[in-house]
Amino acid sequence: MYDMAILWDWIAFSVRWLHVITAMAWIGASFYFIALDLMLKPAKHLPEGAYGEEWEVHGGGFYHTVKYLVAPSEMPEHLTWHKWQSYTTWLSGAALLMIVYWVGGELFLLDPTKADLTLFQGILISGGSLTIGWLAYDFMCKSKLSEQPTLLMLLLFVILVVMSWGYNQIFTGRAALLHLGAFTATIMTANVFFQIMPNQRIVVDDLKNGRTPDAKYGKIAKVRSTHNNYLTLPVVFLMLSNHYPLAFATEYAWIIASLIFLTGVTIRHYFNTMHRTGKGPLWTWLITALLMVAIAWLSTAQSGETYEESEARELTAYEQKFASADGFEDAYYAVTGNCSMCHAREPSWEGLHWAPKGVVLETEADVARHAEQIYLQAGRTHAMPPPNAIEMDQESRNLIVAWIKEVRQGG
Repeated sequence: MYDMAILWDWIAFSVRWLHVITAMAWIGASFYFIALDLMLKPAKHLPEGAYGEEWEVHGGGFYHTVKYLVAPSEMPEHLTWHKWQSYTTWLSGAALLMIVYWVGGELFLLDPTKADLTLFQGILISGGSLTIGWLAYDFMCKSKLSEQPTLLMLLLFVILVVMSWGYNQIFTGRAALLHLGAFTATIMTANVFFQIMPNQRIVVDDLKNGRTPDAKYGKIAKVRSTHNNYLTLPVVFLMLSNHYPLAFATEYAWIIASLIFLTGVTIRHYFNTMHRTGKGPLWTWLITALLMVAIAWLSTAQSGETYEESEARELTAYEQKFASADGFEDAYYAVTGNCSMCHAREPSWEGLHWAPKGVVLETEADVARHAEQIYLQAGRTHAMPPPNAIEMDQESRNLIVAWIKEVRQGG
């Protein structure tokens, strides 16, 4: 039974792999079509209703692309829809969030030092919060604010900042940034599902029935697609942030996440301008560099539970389950004896300033909280500790395996 942890980890790995693959496909298609749209050039020989054309070379062949401002006069026999990249990315991401942050919520989602929540309450906040952004954003886009695109983007940024702060008040730093990324990605996929695709279907249906499509549907889809373009890079950063404690294990993580959205705007503005005019504004890189310097400075303000606080507080029910099992004491000394030189609040290993991935293994609460990861990293595999750091003997690894086996059999 206890080896289900291994199977579950492989399931999580497989879903993450799928998520990364589909995200690359979606982001690649998004960047390509935005660039293509900006590079289109008018020409006299274009068909009626055509807006512009672009010639490209790739893979030994030449491609001639023509864009219609609304739609061609007749519906082509073959039409490729670009939607499944977005849908599959969101669905696989939602599945991964459930696997890691709902099933593993006691460790990765809930922070007992921030908010006294049950796992069920945390899951409700996690899932329910993802819809808030879309509802607020969609309402603004359909209001008169749509006539003021700059103001609309500023209000969206304000919503993202508020959500960044809110997530950091209740979730672990890692979960807070991940949820902000999921919150933003939900807006992006909802744009595709509820706006871009339905409006395109209206245009196709009009063509099939001999009606002249209204240009407003294409304009709506274009606006939402442009918004997605500017949100893409910050989402990628937030999805990667769980690997870097300097991003999430700081009291200013919510400000770091907010500033990342500004870098997404400056970077995309450079490339969008370059695709449109052939030359990008260099000042955007200066602003991006300054923002990253500010982020790096903020990241040094580390936060979290102190050794004394961890020692003094009452163990959570999840931690108690592991700490009360037979074999915990032996496993605890095996872990602290082999891992705490690096996984400490103040690591003693030369060159390390913070515990790898923010995982601290000093107190009984620390070790009990990370029991599943210890089992996989140092019990069932030899991933930790690194062989060039310390040679952990097999007896110590066996103590960890025996401890987790007792927990599983007792549960």
